Amino acid sequence: MAWSAAQYAKFEDERTRPARDLLAQVPDLPAGPAFDLGCGPGNSTELILARFPGSLLTGIDSDEDMLSAARTRLPDLRFERGDLAAWTPPAGSALFFANAVFQWLPEHVTLFERLILALAPGGTLAVQMPDNLDEPTHLLMEETAEEPAFAPAFAGRTIRRRSLPSPATYVERLTSKEVRVDVWHTVYYHQLVNANAIVEWVKGTGLRPYLDALPTTQRAGYLAAYAEKIRKAYPAMKNGRVLLRFPRLFIVATRDR
Repeated sequence: MAWSAAQYAKFEDERTRPARDLLAQVPDLPAGPAFDLGCGPGNSTELILARFPGSLLTGIDSDEDMLSAARTRLPDLRFERGDLAAWTPPAGSALFFANAVFQWLPEHVTLFERLILALAPGGTLAVQMPDNLDEPTHLLMEETAEEPAFAPAFAGRTIRRRSLPSPATYVERLTSKEVRVDVWHTVYYHQLVNANAIVEWVKGTGLRPYLDALPTTQRAGYLAAYAEKIRKAYPAMKNGRVLLRFPRLFIVATRDR
């Protein structure tokens, strides 16, 4: 699946706010390397660098377009291509920071357990994931995919990602005598210019796998059908803008010193 750094950056302020909120809950770090996992175009990496300017910070992402944008943004930092499902975390790490990436990996709780084992004493795993599969933005992606004009392209494919486990699952799996875990939800209400802006937003993330599954000749038709549904689901407010409700799940796990 290919990503577009330019498309992602259209709503950079809104996408970066959860990273700021997550970083605010990260305690001071011990000595050791820090990693921005799924760093994207480097917006979250830039925040980490400002908060921990002395850290040995590396960005990891699987998409070359995102990495190219990150390297342009932060030319003095190291960015590496890596598949987080198979990536081996270095022992003695101070920070694993992941803003909106692990929701794509079904077995991410097991990956979190592996990351925690690689933390230095006092180190932190900090994760934010969208928890929005039950929002109209995502339900309507599936509904549009089931229309007769598009259904053949999706036959036999599982496009919709899995729902996140319950908060209790994260607490029970990650907490130990050496690890303190904090889990919470935040619901953001983004005021966007119009319903078309919502479509542009999800084109950079959740809608991407649906578009990739379609023949090029059908993508415009799918987008038009989806956009019509979005306009009905997100009516304009009195000021003409629309309100995008966006729930997100946060996890901060810190090893005791």
